[in-house]
Amino acid sequence: MTKSMRYCKNKGKRLQNEIAQEISKLLNIPVEKDGDIESRPASQSGVDVILRGDAKKKFPYDIECKNAESWSVHKWIVQARKNKKKDSDWLLFCRRNYMDPIVIMDAETFFNLYKKYLDKGVE
Repeated sequence: MTKSMRYCKNKGKRLQNEIAQEISKLLNIPVEKDGDIESRPASQSGVDVILRGDAKKKFPYDIECKNAESWSVHKWIVQARKNKKKDSDWLLFCRRNYMDPIVIMDAETFFNLYKKYLDKGVE
């Protein structure tokens, strides 16, 4: 593996770890190897942040992370949808250098989430 390829993989892994830590803070569940929240080890297929048990119940999303300067959003969405498990929704976290991460999701998922928010009586 070239130095450039290793750098790109490390950038992606950093974003995965950051997202896993943010979910951990939100749910008060630690990020641990084989725990309820885990950042997928490099070069393994599947979602980038693994959620199990209570974490999956409280945060029912399958997560793909991309940290790149050149974006291929359509390809990334295809990958996120492919890795999505039944009874779950996918989220795609993307970032470029000097930019905060953004989230991409299906519009239907967004509107369902916002409807739940409104149903709680928030104005």
